[in-house]
Amino acid sequence: MKAKGSAQRALTGTTLGFFFGFAAVALYGPTAAKFKEAMDLTPALTGLLIAIPSLSGSLLRIPFGAWVDTTGGKKPFLILLILSVIGLGGVTLLLSTSYPNAMKGMYGMVLFFGFLSGCGIATFSVGIGQTSYWFPRSRQGFALGAFGGLGNLAPGIFSLILPIFLSYYGFISAYFAWFLFLLTGTILYAVVGVNAPYFQYRKAGVAEIDSRDKASAAGQELFPGGSVIDSLRNSARVKNTWALVALYFTTFGGFIALTAWFPTYWNEYQNFSPVKAGLFTAIFSILASAIRIPGGSLADKFGGERIAFAAMAVILVASGTLSFSTTSPSCISMAILLATGMGIANAAVFKLVPAYVPNAVGGAAGWVGGLGAFGGFVLPPVMGTIAGSLGAIGYARGFMVFVGLAIVDLVIIAILLRSKKYQPLKAQ
Repeated sequence: MKAKGSAQRALTGTTLGFFFGFAAVALYGPTAAKFKEAMDLTPALTGLLIAIPSLSGSLLRIPFGAWVDTTGGKKPFLILLILSVIGLGGVTLLLSTSYPNAMKGMYGMVLFFGFLSGCGIATFSVGIGQTSYWFPRSRQGFALGAFGGLGNLAPGIFSLILPIFLSYYGFISAYFAWFLFLLTGTILYAVVGVNAPYFQYRKAGVAEIDSRDKASAAGQELFPGGSVIDSLRNSARVKNTWALVALYFTTFGGFIALTAWFPTYWNEYQNFSPVKAGLFTAIFSILASAIRIPGGSLADKFGGERIAFAAMAVILVASGTLSFSTTSPSCISMAILLATGMGIANAAVFKLVPAYVPNAVGGAAGWVGGLGAFGGFVLPPVMGTIAGSLGAIGYARGFMVFVGLAIVDLVIIAILLRSKKYQPLKAQ
């Protein structure tokens, strides 16, 4: 037999699936006030409702990412998207039948559906592994940068579209439209997504050695080293996996945190209108996502560690300046610089995942993607505490969190560079 599909088709499938997987999460923050009013929620319960999709979307990356090393990725990817469809469909049905007068006592169910809705974000670690097994080492940076960059455009695009949609069509219609959007994306991934040759041969019953030989002849360079538990265990034993977790906690966790933080910052500290605050937040989100694509190519050419070091230095300068800047032009320019640094660093980190852990890419992607994304759940409350204790100026001082993280990360990257365990391949 001949393996089906191509690397380009696989990249298209994972990117589309990840992009559509963000559909549900984009709804909860902007519509939280509706739930708060209908169910008479406290601020803490409202905050948990907003955060729950991000929580499931980060933690589920760990086991589902590792599962790629035994299946190739398509099965766990589809399961996550289907769970997200069930979650978003469930809350849409609940709203259609019970909102607003019959919502009291429904909080637990809404929270459950919100947890399921977040499963779409967990497709990130699955897509990283599935894409990595298709592409040669010399093109990992480009492929993973394109996957993460284009897929991560979703939050910024949705933040622009959703307010307009809500104003014209209303609350419940938005949930129904986003449900159809997610369902469409799930079907598209089911049609386009394809596993790397090795996994296709193994599924067809070809012997292990023959599967590797045939896949190698088809251009596959990376191969898994065991079961899901083996993948998690083997990747956890590589100390550089934890170095990458720390870097990704700052860059991608920071990206998620700042996408949630910037609307308040622009409104409370710079006195921007909600629409203007949303616009500049969208600029940050879209730029940080799109720049991952050239960032990945730079990592291919110059090495992931070197590009990560330079990008982290940019994050240090931008966050330090934002901590003390007061004028709008300065703050806007530093926010753009911060987005640039975070996006390029994100691409560089995942260039290093298959380089450091070639026999357990899925497990490593799960640890890095899952625990790194957890920063998006942890950092906003820390920044909020700073703002609450210092008053208006605290919205600026909150960026000092990233100053501290960037300094630690620069030390980590310097150690990685000094170890010289990874020799970057030049792009062919």
